[in-house]
Amino acid sequence: MPEPTLQSIIVETQSRYLSEQSDPAQNRFAFAYTITIRNTGTLAAQLLDRHWIITDGNGKVQEVRGEGVIGEQPLIEPGASHTYTSGCLLETPVGSMQGSFGMRRADGVPFRAPVQVFRLARPNALN
Repeated sequence: MPEPTLQSIIVETQSRYLSEQSDPAQNRFAFAYTITIRNTGTLAAQLLDRHWIITDGNGKVQEVRGEGVIGEQPLIEPGASHTYTSGCLLETPVGSMQGSFGMRRADGVPFRAPVQVFRLARPNALN
């Protein structure tokens, strides 16, 4: 069995299309995404900032940087998780997001927790 590491953050993603906030005729496609950040390491870690790269179906890229997530900078204890939901707008029915969270371990060491690419897609937009 591998030895537990000081920092081990797992990021899980889920996205959904928001038809009630979208207007395809105006090239406005709204999506919500839910992020769960799990601390499987042996030290608490605080989320300090976020960096998102959002790409629409035409290849247009938006970069978003900011402090915390939805106004919070949560401290995530070993074995615990933090979940939040946010959203974004695209000009196309399909796109993707990826990025990272700036974190700081309880011993003061900073690190980045990557978020793998995940898809934003209106239902039936992909065959």
